[in-house]
Amino acid sequence: QVLLVESGGGLVQAAGSLRLSCTVSGRTLSTFNMGWFRQRPGKEREFVASITRSGSSTYYEDSEKGRLTISRDDAKNTVYLQMNSLKAEDTAVYYCAARYAFKVNPSVDEYDYWGQGTQVTVSS
Repeated sequence: QVLLVESGGGLVQAAGSLRLSCTVSGRTLSTFNMGWFRQRPGKEREFVASITRSGSSTYYEDSEKGRLTISRDDAKNTVYLQMNSLKAEDTAVYYCAARYAFKVNPSVDEYDYWGQGTQVTVSS
């Protein structure tokens, strides 16, 4: 059974930083292409960032380039999302997702596994 567990969320002031973690169990992380999504209150889940199995390529939602960094440590079976210069509109539940096959911009429905999410609240 593959499990994804997010951590690192919390309450942070605007302009602050957070690093989210997603630890994979049941299969080695190197098996998967990984993504981060978020769901703002009352909104649909949306893509934030992704990273390929090798870690050689990363993709970001256009408006987030420069503020976010996705990375992976296969030895720790963990993928990270570093978020800087946080804004109130970053308040959301953040989810990580795993996908076996590579695709540049898979939709929410095209990921194979999901975590339960971690809440990020940014106070202005």
